[in-house]
Amino acid sequence: MSQQRIGRPVDWTPARRPEKVTLDGAGVRLEPIGPQHVDDLVEAVCGPDDDALWMYLFWERPRDRDEMAAIVERGAADDDRVMFAIVPTETGRAIGFCSLMRIDPEMGSIEVGGIAYGRRLQRSRAATEVQALLMRHVFDDLGYRRYEWKCDSLNAPSRRAAIRLGFIWEGRFRNAVVYKGRNRDTDWFSIIDLEWPRVSRALDEWLDDRNFDSMGRQRVRLAARPPETDPKKDPKKEQ
Repeated sequence: MSQQRIGRPVDWTPARRPEKVTLDGAGVRLEPIGPQHVDDLVEAVCGPDDDALWMYLFWERPRDRDEMAAIVERGAADDDRVMFAIVPTETGRAIGFCSLMRIDPEMGSIEVGGIAYGRRLQRSRAATEVQALLMRHVFDDLGYRRYEWKCDSLNAPSRRAAIRLGFIWEGRFRNAVVYKGRNRDTDWFSIIDLEWPRVSRALDEWLDDRNFDSMGRQRVRLAARPPETDPKKDPKKEQ
């Protein structure tokens, strides 16, 4: 009689569902989104030059305050996600938003998505701290075992960000979604609980004050990914 292989044993307690709490970091905090953030977000992400920020989101760029307010209102009322406003501690004014979504406490799986970074946040130390805050909350506070990142396969900046942050590419779901009248092949990335200690250390080291000079420039690049996921060596690298 052949012996069938089975998965490793798991001593598992379902994770906690995320609540609408504020996550405080050194340079940025994540606040449950609400009407108090609308005016700041209109200024930060809704300008005529901000179409690129919305290209791969399911929403069109809001053309006025009412359209942005409607997105915020739906996000604040949605029981299936927790939508955060991204607020630098220095200014106290929202310059982006993000969400925890596809929440499955029983299986311990959760996704980060719906991310929009205003220009002042892009490629900044605070932008990385946003992701570190979310990861720590998901793994350390809530006890999840799988953290997902998904994006349009054509969204090269999102793919690069996922790999930089330590996510592992899992594959491509072809014809996964129709949005804005076009097809989306979706790339899946994840970090699992066994990988989190490595990713956490890398994020802590990169965010440490000693990693930045007096002008705020990084001394050492973030290397949260393991060497085998280097896109220069990976046959699945971006086209």
